[in-house]
Order: sequence, then C-alpha cells, then structure tokens
Amino acid sequence: MNPLSAVYGRAARLRRSWYAKRPHAQRRLDRPVISVGNLTVGGSGKTPVVASIATLLLEQGHRPSIVSRGYARRHESDGVVVVSDGTRVMAPVEASGDEPQMLARALPGVAVLVCPDRYLAGRLAETHFACTVHLLDDGFQHLQLARDVDLLIVSPRDLHDRVLPAGRLREGADAARVADAVIVPGSLDEAARVASTLGVGTSFTMSMRFGSLRPLTAGESMPVEGSGANVLGVAGIARPERFFDAVHAQGFDLVGKMAFPDHHWFTSSDLESIARQAASANADVVITTEKDAVRIGARPGWAALPLEAVIEPSRAFGDWLLARVPVPPAAGPVRED
Repeated sequence: MNPLSAVYGRAARLRRSWYAKRPHAQRRLDRPVISVGNLTVGGSGKTPVVASIATLLLEQGHRPSIVSRGYARRHESDGVVVVSDGTRVMAPVEASGDEPQMLARALPGVAVLVCPDRYLAGRLAETHFACTVHLLDDGFQHLQLARDVDLLIVSPRDLHDRVLPAGRLREGADAARVADAVIVPGSLDEAARVASTLGVGTSFTMSMRFGSLRPLTAGESMPVEGSGANVLGVAGIARPERFFDAVHAQGFDLVGKMAFPDHHWFTSSDLESIARQAASANADVVITTEKDAVRIGARPGWAALPLEAVIEPSRAFGDWLLARVPVPPAAGPVRED
C-alpha cells in the first residue's frame, strides 16, 4: 500500500472512531437529518439523489431543507447563506456554489442553505422556514452533525479502489458498515452484492435519466433527442466522459468534447475558445451539464442536458425512508422576517 494512503486511511478511521465513542460530541437538530454521501471524491451522483429524495419528501407533505457546505464558492463566508427560502432563489451562484444553486433553481418548495457549520444552517431552516426534515448533500464524512438516516452511494468499482492519494477513496470501505443503506448504480444483484460485501443490510439501485435539452437563453429552439444534430460537449465536472457518453447516447452527433476541472469558473477566454471550437466543428449547439449551466449563465446557442436520479425499487425505497422520517402532524408557520 502507498505509505501516504495508509496514513490518510488511518487518520480517517481514527476520526470516525473518535466520534463513535463520543456521541455527545455530535450536535443534534430538532428535526430528522438524512445524509447522502459516498466514499469517493467527486462524481458519484450525490446531488441528483438529494434532489430525488427532496422531491419524494415534498410529495409526502414534508418541508425539506437541503444543507450544503457550498464547496468551491467564489465568495466564502462563515455565516449561513440562504440560497433559497423555498419560494425564490435569494443568493447568486458565486455565494452559493454551483450544486446548491442548481438545487435551489430546480426544487421550488425546498429551502437550500449553505454553511460550513451545517448545524447552524439546520437551526435556521427550522426556526425561519419551519422545515420538517434536513438533507445533507455530501454528508457521510460530516460527523459533527448527528443524523437519523445515513445513505451511502457506492459503485461496485469502489470496492476495489484505494484510499487517497493512491486512489479515490476518502476513507476505507470498512467505514460503510455504519450506513443504514447503500445506493448502488447497477442491477439489484450488484446492489445486494455490494451491500453484503460492506456489511450493510439494506440496498437500493440507482440509475440516471436524462431529460430534454434546456436552452440557456429562454425561448431558443433546440434539437431533440435522436435528431443526429451536431453538438459540442462542454463539461466542468469530476468525470466528464460519463457526460459525453450520455450526450452521444441521446442520439446527438458529438463532434467535439471540451473538459474542464470540476467546479470550473468559466472565463471570457474559455467561452471564446469554446465558441471557436463550436464554429470549427460546425456544431449546431453547445451542450453542457446543469451544474455547469448555473456558472455559465444565459448563453445563445447553448443548452443544458438535465439529469435525474431514479432510486429503485421506488415504492420500497419510499416506504423504507418514510418509516424513518415520518411527516409530523403539523408543520407550523414560516416566519416572514
């Protein structure tokens, strides 16, 4: 094993063990907390899963909040940033970060808050927005806050990966045993095998479903799925090849690909370079991810490809989750101040 990976893995194991022996060191919110996380760095589908669960909770009568640390924000702050109060988006992407901004725009009825101290954000969500349940986006390693449900997204290939820096794991796979359930991209058999290997009793599967192209400039017409239109793919995400494969699978002719680092803030020079590449490749449209779209803003000739996570078996998952976070009898008024 890589010596640095051994040190990193041991440090992560000791940290988790410290909190396990001192439950009083964790702060607890008044309302239930659902954590959605993973073992690896970047690109596991956590944010689409959070959106899917938030929608499920809304449909069942909950007032969910989504609490995020706001990774890779341009404008950092120690206090709570209210990205959305559930009725309107209140903070720009520079202050929220791309994933919270994307969630705030996509989920009316859901409060979205950003803060390094997620307990503080959760308290504000409870007292000001009468939220009845909290979703932690990327919360598996956030041990300072107690949770009622720990959901862990694990790919079958994660079982064979190594701890940073030799691999992509934030901590060893043995940490998964504390999860209440694993969500596995793959078949039911694969999900059961992953859960059994990790010592987790409950498993569900996850797949991704893509919607119709959404123009970044309102009112523009866009080519439809299967049209064979020439497109240039642009992605600033952790695993861009998966996005490019998805664009191709939608029936578009991918005439060029441009990848940028995850959470990349596009400069005017970047956008000019993309425009030149699109013209050179005779692209009909530039397609990017929803996450990139919130950083790019309105842009003629551009479109985003929406992505939705589907957790299955859907009824079994809903019943399992709602048994752990039942809707309270009455949600209380939202404060207007």
